[in-house]
Amino acid sequence: MLILIIKEMIHRKLSFLLSLLAIITAVTLFISFFTAGQASKRETVKLMLTMGFNLRIIPKQTDMDKFWLTGFSDYTMPENYIDVLANTRNISYNHITAILHKKISWSNKDIILTGLSPEVIRSDRQNPMAFLISPGSVYVGFEIAKNMEIKKGDVINILGKSFMVERCLAESGSDDDIRIYGNLNEIQRVLNMKGKINEIKALECLCLLKPGEKPVDVLRAQVEKLIPEGKVILIQSLAETRQKQRAMADKYFSLILPIVLVVCAVWICLLAIINVRDRKQEIGIMRAIGYGSGKIAVLFLGKAILIGFIGSAIGFAVGTGIAMKFGPEIFKITANTIKPSYILLLWSILSAPLFSAISSFIPTMLAITQDPADTLKEG
Repeated sequence: MLILIIKEMIHRKLSFLLSLLAIITAVTLFISFFTAGQASKRETVKLMLTMGFNLRIIPKQTDMDKFWLTGFSDYTMPENYIDVLANTRNISYNHITAILHKKISWSNKDIILTGLSPEVIRSDRQNPMAFLISPGSVYVGFEIAKNMEIKKGDVINILGKSFMVERCLAESGSDDDIRIYGNLNEIQRVLNMKGKINEIKALECLCLLKPGEKPVDVLRAQVEKLIPEGKVILIQSLAETRQKQRAMADKYFSLILPIVLVVCAVWICLLAIINVRDRKQEIGIMRAIGYGSGKIAVLFLGKAILIGFIGSAIGFAVGTGIAMKFGPEIFKITANTIKPSYILLLWSILSAPLFSAISSFIPTMLAITQDPADTLKEG
């Protein structure tokens, strides 16, 4: 039967090539859209990471007028709150770090001393967003370093403890320029505030919201259950940008792909109907000499499945090629992550023949229900 199918393909080259083109088109668009969609999501995450944290948890009793004026809370909360968040599953944020801020007078200058905990990251594949400061080291803000001529490698004394300057930060145009960063535990000790923090920062990563839900409402509800003393501040512009970008990419993919699949299915179906019509006499003769409905069905569906196999391999190669050629130009930050996904090849090989067979089902039913006597009379 396979030889008969191959001979029929060779004999009717145009029909075979047009059917193959439909499968290649469907698989190519799926592979290229899916690969580009994954790159788009990675790009969005990377861009959001470069924009910094957008979720802040501070003590509930904080005076918000003073908070916005100074940039941090005068109140503190236990450091172990970060462990409560880190050990809670199904929570809607990531990249968590605990922070202690304190305004002090140092070398006759008012500065902000900030301690940072090691960052808690949910996925091993993600990189830290905050500074990872080694014990005994500090990062010095731009204005402090410039005015006091501090350089990398210098040793400075802060409230009776010596620290080595690991880095002098670039100008930021914010209060970070008059800030010294250190390891959280060491800053707590020099400030005599062991186990205390006044802020937890995190990257908000809500991916799906129910209609009408706001990210800040969902997060506040979660935090109130875990940390009754905490108050959530969400930098809305960053959160909304992230959510809208992801939603737009998902919507675009979910809109285009079904249209492509329907068009290709109709395309294959029409070609199969034309093929049945053109082979009407041939089918009548085959039925007259003893070919049953099962063999006729295998002949048509077998051809569709074989075309699906061939089209899946070619479509995967073409779709991956398109994604790898144009993807790096569009998604420059994550360009090196755009690679062939061989799991998609497996899915293509499994789904394309099935898709082709389903599209050819109605024409196949027309073929096997034809009365050979009526067909031969017409001939």
